[in-house]
Amino acid sequence: MRSMPAWARVYILCVALAGAACAAPVLSGRTPWPTVAFLVALYAGCERLTLPRGLTAGTFFPVLLAGVFLLPPAAAALVAVPGALLARVDRRPRQVRRLWRAAQLALASWAAAAVYGVLGGPAAGAAPDFPQVLAPAGAALLAFSAALAALDGGILATAERIPVRGAWRGLFPRSLAPVAVHGLAGLMMAVLWTSPYGPPAALLVLLPMGVSCWAFAQYHRERAAHQATIRALVQAVDLKDKYTRGHSERVGRASVMIARELGMDDERIEVLRFAGILHDVGKLGVPTRLLRKDGPLTPAERRVIELHPEYGHEMVRGIGFLGEARAAILHHHERIDGSGYPYGLAGAQIPECARVVAVADAFDAMTSTRSYRRARPVSSALEELARCAGAQFDPAMVAALARALGRDGWHPGVTSDGPEGGLPAARGVPAPAVPR
Repeated sequence: MRSMPAWARVYILCVALAGAACAAPVLSGRTPWPTVAFLVALYAGCERLTLPRGLTAGTFFPVLLAGVFLLPPAAAALVAVPGALLARVDRRPRQVRRLWRAAQLALASWAAAAVYGVLGGPAAGAAPDFPQVLAPAGAALLAFSAALAALDGGILATAERIPVRGAWRGLFPRSLAPVAVHGLAGLMMAVLWTSPYGPPAALLVLLPMGVSCWAFAQYHRERAAHQATIRALVQAVDLKDKYTRGHSERVGRASVMIARELGMDDERIEVLRFAGILHDVGKLGVPTRLLRKDGPLTPAERRVIELHPEYGHEMVRGIGFLGEARAAILHHHERIDGSGYPYGLAGAQIPECARVVAVADAFDAMTSTRSYRRARPVSSALEELARCAGAQFDPAMVAALARALGRDGWHPGVTSDGPEGGLPAARGVPAPAVPR
């Protein structure tokens, strides 16, 4: 909890209190406790069985949404709470994350059940003409998705420090697709539950959903294996080139800042993060004595180091999910005026992702201490980038980084030398914009 920003703690506390207020009427009303208890146990059990390690709770919604369609709002809010509070959480602070997820699901379930009740969903579901229930059920699913997106945006803005104008971007469409699919299964469960066939028939709906969640878990396990491979490659580069330790992670973070400022979608932002992290992986093919050499490089030594983009591209060619990140690794040392390497591309010939990484790479190189010069302050690095814009760097990327840094800053955990983005540059020792 101490590592979280104060505003994030306040936000989570407010959401938790709101969730408790929504569920509180369950103690005083006519609550179908056997149904509530069964759905609570079923939801918690399904989450434990279907989630791979490292994922948060809430990916298996059919039981939760069946509660929305079967129970009054207060009781529906209660269904997810025990399972979320007991869920497996890998990232710290674990208890705070559990509390957050329980409160978020409780509020979303309450909102969906309230909309469903106001629109006459319970009566329509019990009527002989089944299609009448589809309209209130669809509205309930929209309310559920909207609540999840609204609350997720708030936690991204307060805990992750994502800019407010971009915190909610794309959250609602991303949450709506899985909720819609799981909502249909939840509606089928609710209808079968109240039919003459009873709860045993409703449980049969979970079989195909369980298979789909198992496939989803396999996908995430494969993705986690790919990310572990990336981490191993980056650690190998950091061990080989001791002067740029941590550089790859910082370039990945600066690339994300630029991509967000340019309005890229989340999928491309993730690709840009991978591109920034892996941009120097080709240094594994460069002799260590050159990477650790104190002082300037000879022309022959520089030509050897300039082969690292091609080495890196060959190393990651078989990693399919990297997509256009491979092009960024190959071309991040090209220049807008065509004088870069390895192929001398110019202007729009250089892939957009490579132009992003080039600016992020140069910025971190200038704000980090290297063997051949000390770090520059952030303001000085931005002035150098602006001076080289149009010749070495894409002006749009430089402007995007400057706007992002002006709004969010370059935090001490990102740079290598302190809160001001690095030590003052040593007098008489220039800090070139081209990192080696």
